[in-house]
Amino acid sequence: MKRKNKTNSFSLNSFSKWVPKLLALLCAILIYVALRFFNMASRSVLIPLDVKLPADSSVIAESKVPTSVSVVISGNNSLIYLVDPDGIVASADFSAVDEEGIARVPVELSYNGKVFKDAALTVRANPDIVKVLFKKN
Repeated sequence: MKRKNKTNSFSLNSFSKWVPKLLALLCAILIYVALRFFNMASRSVLIPLDVKLPADSSVIAESKVPTSVSVVISGNNSLIYLVDPDGIVASADFSAVDEEGIARVPVELSYNGKVFKDAALTVRANPDIVKVLFKKN
């Protein structure tokens, strides 16, 4: 009989104070998320944009062709300033354009993805789409 009482008292003691245990767990999760969030920052750098225009002369660019793009690097505040912007290459390919009008293409960013993934950094172009007005030649 004593063994049964010990089992019952153990389960009662373990589960009777579940509210403080649950609150302690929620506080720990909240502190973890807050520390991760407050260490996040963004850095914006201007890099050259490699624009590929149509090779044939059926259409030509009438509007200004952008020569640079802003790249936003987000992540841990102590790591984003260690990133060398020269390691990021931006390009926009208009080579498939064959009719007049406004053409839109996404800005493609090339960089060493493994380094950014290991450091939990994100990189995005701003703007992420480039527009150029073309006219018939």
